[in-house]
Amino acid sequence: MAMQFYASPEQVQRDRSEYARKGIARGRSAVVLSYEGGILLVAENITTLRKISEIYDRIAFAAVGRYNEFENLRRAGVRMADMTGLTYDRRDVTGRALANAYTQTLGAIFSETQKPYEVEICIAQVGAAPEQDELYRIMYDGSALDEPGFMAMGGQAEAISTVLKERHDVNADLPTALALAAEALGSVGGENGQTRTLGASSLEVAVLDRRRTGRTFRRLADSVLTTLLGHEQVPEADLGETDAAPPAHGDSKPTESAASEDTE
Repeated sequence: MAMQFYASPEQVQRDRSEYARKGIARGRSAVVLSYEGGILLVAENITTLRKISEIYDRIAFAAVGRYNEFENLRRAGVRMADMTGLTYDRRDVTGRALANAYTQTLGAIFSETQKPYEVEICIAQVGAAPEQDELYRIMYDGSALDEPGFMAMGGQAEAISTVLKERHDVNADLPTALALAAEALGSVGGENGQTRTLGASSLEVAVLDRRRTGRTFRRLADSVLTTLLGHEQVPEADLGETDAAPPAHGDSKPTESAASEDTE
């Protein structure tokens, strides 16, 4: 009878961790940081697929790694937030609760399936002041970290974090914070260790604007990014809109179903 190959649980965990880390490191990086007006989320992205999205009123989602895997996680988070807000109250939807749910999901996938998810995600919740912002990093194995005001994910995250650590200022304005994020992302990935200059076409950027009520997520268009990268201010009203705002009420929309009419 053929002998079945045996690997210790410790070796299996190490192999899965190495596999996931290598997959994440191959992807482009993302940066999340607090600034005076809210939370800035910046990802190096040259495709139309989104790495940054809105989860709920004051909560955003950013991820690196395999798109199909973190997109499944994002959609599950949106459903969980909507159900909680409808069942209880919108104030009961918190970034910490979502982070806890993601840690359980990713932990179970890492331990119980053959292939771990090659993803690293951030759940960001904007507060009334920078010191009240919450940034949660959730790793591929379900481990979670509460980050102190800034974080980098994917690619050469440690080198990017070094740049952020040296110059991050929670009291900076939006152009200054965006310039720092773009510089940090461009500090790695160049030929022979050279830095890169990332323009608006290479970046996906969104903010959680602490000054707004209700839905605070705003995605920044290329024209706005170009202005901000030129160290110029943009009026708050021109920052952008949410990805999918509720449809406006139509005055001519019927209020009764055609099936209710007596057709006899």
